[in-house]
Amino acid sequence: MEQIRIGTLVGGADAPRILPQIIPHGFESFGLTFWQTTGKTDLSELAKRVREITEANDVIISHVGIFGNPLTGADNNADTLASWERLIDHAEDFGTNLVAGFTGRMPGSIDESMTRYTEVFGELAKRAESRGVKLAFENCDMHGTWKSGEWNIAHNPTAWEMMFNAVPMDNIGLQWEPCHQMVSLIDPIPQLRKWLPKIFNVHGKDATIAWDIVREYGIHGPKQFVWHRTPGFGDTNWTDIISILRQGGYNGSIDIEGFHDPVYRDEWEMTGQVHGLNYLKNCRGGNFIPNPTKD
Repeated sequence: MEQIRIGTLVGGADAPRILPQIIPHGFESFGLTFWQTTGKTDLSELAKRVREITEANDVIISHVGIFGNPLTGADNNADTLASWERLIDHAEDFGTNLVAGFTGRMPGSIDESMTRYTEVFGELAKRAESRGVKLAFENCDMHGTWKSGEWNIAHNPTAWEMMFNAVPMDNIGLQWEPCHQMVSLIDPIPQLRKWLPKIFNVHGKDATIAWDIVREYGIHGPKQFVWHRTPGFGDTNWTDIISILRQGGYNGSIDIEGFHDPVYRDEWEMTGQVHGLNYLKNCRGGNFIPNPTKD
């Protein structure tokens, strides 16, 4: 059984500086992320520098990601679609076959985004397929709903069905995490079992739901009822998640996205990250112990 690696997310352009500092803590994989654009980053040179680091330390780049709105291309998203194309073309240089990000969305409801989504990702999926690359959409709502939003339609299972039916290609899937479903009061465990074949990468992010506040004030009152958490500080049993992943044949990574945690952030960020790393390794079963063979 191939080990599920536990890693974290790092800003893509800053990876050559950051990776050598945090690899000694025991991270095994890294997702390199860009916000809205890869900008003037020389991806070939960046990939070369990153590969020198990863190959010397037995770690991997699990995916590269671009997070913006490629459907409208409006304002600061003008380069987002071209950035998807660049990362697809350069993914192999980083040693990965996965590009992740938001789908984007058009003004109005998710239904009104489907035509443009089909146009954009129909072409991107073909481009990726020709290069042996998969595309994964993070299940983050970015404060959007079914009726409105500015960033992403891939935050609800009904939308996933629409997306995968609209572009029925095997190399399109999800970058899934329990947190974003818990924010919508969706139970992540049965969802994970159902959608596992379409999950290409897992974000290590959890949530804490204050059910006492939900029961007294509801979800539209003045009191916050849910918080994003680093694994080990939230409500989810990650032993169950890892067991389901393994039973389903998942051999990707779990990459921690920890900077949203309301407690373990800023100067406590890496404290929380390393705790989450060690917690997830424990949930994975701890150190691998070979099964003794019989003569």
